[in-house]
Formats: sequence, C-alpha cells, structure tokens
Amino acid sequence: MAKSSVGETPFFLVYVAETLIPVEVGEPILRYIQVNEEANNEPVLVNLELLDECRDLAHIRMAAQKQRIERYNNQIANLRYFKVGDLVLRKVTQNTRELNVGKLGPTWEGPYRISTVTGKGSCELENRDGEKFPSNWNVAHLKSYY
Repeated sequence: MAKSSVGETPFFLVYVAETLIPVEVGEPILRYIQVNEEANNEPVLVNLELLDECRDLAHIRMAAQKQRIERYNNQIANLRYFKVGDLVLRKVTQNTRELNVGKLGPTWEGPYRISTVTGKGSCELENRDGEKFPSNWNVAHLKSYY
C-alpha cells in the first residue's frame, strides 16, 4: 500500500517494481499472464534510471509532510515565555506528589522563582529561600503565579 508521506510503496522505492502477492502468482491473473521477459526488461531499465529522481521526489514529499505536521502542532501548542525572576507554579506529578494524598491533593505547588532560562522551553527553579532545584523544568509543567 502506498504511504501517504512518500506517495509510493516501500517495495517500489527499493526494487522499482510493483509487488505481486502469492495469490496473483498462483492464479492465472491477466497481469501475470501478459508478462514477457524480454519486453519487461526495457521498462525495468528505464525505471532503474529514474529511481534516483523518484526517491528524491519521495524525500521532498516526506519533508513537506513533516513541515505540515510541525506547523499544525505549533498552532495548537500553548507556548509560554518566562523571564528570570518570574514567579511560577509547578505542576505536581507522581514523582513530586506527597504520599497518601490521593486524588484530592493539590495539582500545583509553589510559588517558585525562575533562576535561569536554560534553553527553549526549559528553565531552572528556586524556592523563595533561594534553594535551587537540581534539574531543568519544562515550561509545559509551569504556569504563571499571577
């Protein structure tokens, strides 16, 4: 079956030929009966010459689909930009949840201050006493305190 991202079947991109399932080979099907070895070799050689172009077109289609997916995901993403010194609340995860709190426990904890922005979408936190947390935090797990 042809992939939507590439437009061709993986078998075609490797062998430059259409696949025949075993049922088509065993049963007398018109597509299998009309094959002539000598007449078939010339189109196969032409297809082999065009194989690099076919693979390049498939690569371009695949890259275009990845760009469409990235553009769609960026539209629905809730991007947050925090600066050093902003107060934020941190989402409580199973790792940071207190024992025996249950489902009625708090979902956010804090407030924490952003001490450094370490990269795109991550930062380091410190509490009000200035004690820093050892790991980077993804901004998806943070929300503004105000």
